[in-house]
Amino acid sequence: MELTERKKKILRAVVEEYINTAEPVGSKTVQQRAALDCSPATIRNELVALDKEGYLEQPHTSAGRVPTAKGYRLYVNELMRERRLSADETEAINEKLRGGSHEKLMADAGRMATELTSYPALTVSAAASPTVKRFDLIYLDPNSFIIVLLLTGDTVKNKLVHLPFSFTENTLKRLSAVFNASFTGLTENKITSDMINSAERAVGDTMGLTSVIAGFVIETLTSSGGAGASVSGEANLLKLPEFQDPDKAHRLINYLSDPHNLSALTGSPDFGDVKVLIGPENAALELRDSSVVLASYDAGDGMRGLIGVVGPTRMDYSAVAAKLSYIAGGLSRLLGAGSAPPAGFGKLMIKGGHDDV
Repeated sequence: MELTERKKKILRAVVEEYINTAEPVGSKTVQQRAALDCSPATIRNELVALDKEGYLEQPHTSAGRVPTAKGYRLYVNELMRERRLSADETEAINEKLRGGSHEKLMADAGRMATELTSYPALTVSAAASPTVKRFDLIYLDPNSFIIVLLLTGDTVKNKLVHLPFSFTENTLKRLSAVFNASFTGLTENKITSDMINSAERAVGDTMGLTSVIAGFVIETLTSSGGAGASVSGEANLLKLPEFQDPDKAHRLINYLSDPHNLSALTGSPDFGDVKVLIGPENAALELRDSSVVLASYDAGDGMRGLIGVVGPTRMDYSAVAAKLSYIAGGLSRLLGAGSAPPAGFGKLMIKGGHDDV
């Protein structure tokens, strides 16, 4: 059921006050913060209604209200005020993203996200499924050759092959032509046994040279896929009221320390601008009391990357998302298409939970 404008104002007031104080919010505070022209009794009735509808909850009898995951989701999707970075904030980010290697930029971006938000920061360099851009087969002698693969992202992989049978340099040249014509631009799952058999027939290969080359290609593409993930600033969790319980903080820190978990929680980087996962929207049990905010950037050559933070559901989503969005734009500018951020970059555009991804 659609909330009335008054209920939306009350919900926004509760969320924003709770973000600032980490204390349950009462009707008097709501009246002051929302500047509503109605009595405290009316506000109390609206708080009760929002509680019954699942947007708020009362942690203790006679205490004020706190937002639920449902309340935060409505706030993020509809009620949150736009946040723009100040000139000093954008200049500080630009100064720290002055270039360098991809690895250095990722490390700097992660540390910067932690400094700007006070939350642990995630950086994930995720590639689109790799493919081979060019094949070079280098003849050494009748029993040896080198396979050289130029992959997307300009990564080069090579292998020295020794075989117990002889072959000619001309055979290797024909195989190189066939592989460059038929096997470039294909992901590992697109290379089939029928394609390999067809290549063998095309060059008259009865010795298995084609299978040796194709096997190395499949092995290389399989091992080159996936994502590289890291986290920084985990100790910042211990400063937050929500993580004063050492066991709770320890479980989350342990979860974040595993790169496989980071890759799993971020999922696909092709979700658009900013992605927010609130509490139980996270699949992992360790994240059910936390929120994850992610921004995607263009790493060039078909690659995408992610930068994000993990923190309490009581998070200033607008400020966090605006900062991450600007950092991601800077990374795209340096690593991707090379264009400057559009006018108004840092303006918040939110993608929600799993259904929106």
